[in-house]
Amino acid sequence: MSEVIIEEHSSPIKTWQQALAVGVAAFVVPVLLIVAIVQLATGGLNVDASSGAMTEEAIAARLKPVGEALVGAAPPPANPATVPLTATPTTKARPGDQVYQQVCAMCHAAALMGAPKLGDKAAWQPRIAQGAPTLYQHAVNGIRAMPARGGNASLPDTEVKAAVDYMIGKAK
Repeated sequence: MSEVIIEEHSSPIKTWQQALAVGVAAFVVPVLLIVAIVQLATGGLNVDASSGAMTEEAIAARLKPVGEALVGAAPPPANPATVPLTATPTTKARPGDQVYQQVCAMCHAAALMGAPKLGDKAAWQPRIAQGAPTLYQHAVNGIRAMPARGGNASLPDTEVKAAVDYMIGKAK
């Protein structure tokens, strides 16, 4: 017959103090890791409760709906004599360099997603050869990875064209 050998398994934990230490560490270490990750993700966000941004009015203004849906006929104006017959823009179109800095520079300054870098003559020459009207159309409607109007849907055509003219001027 064969002999059966039974080995007793030993544990690295020998005393109740060691078991208590392992139990506490098993709870505390994950909690500390979660706190560290939250601090890293939020950048240690500290909000001053006494600041004007934390008033009930400011919070309500941030949470209010962007627009309202009006179902049915529009209500008549309070005083028809004050309503202008034609809508005229009250703001002047911004210059191309300003539009470029605010809308276009995010991609065109670093040549992101295939965007030709501002001032890179080699990258711009084939595009310039297509003609300004084609470049305007691409800027207004978008092309490949470039969103329409550079991602700013409220940008008027005149400002889009001014930005395109500015970029073309820097590539010549």
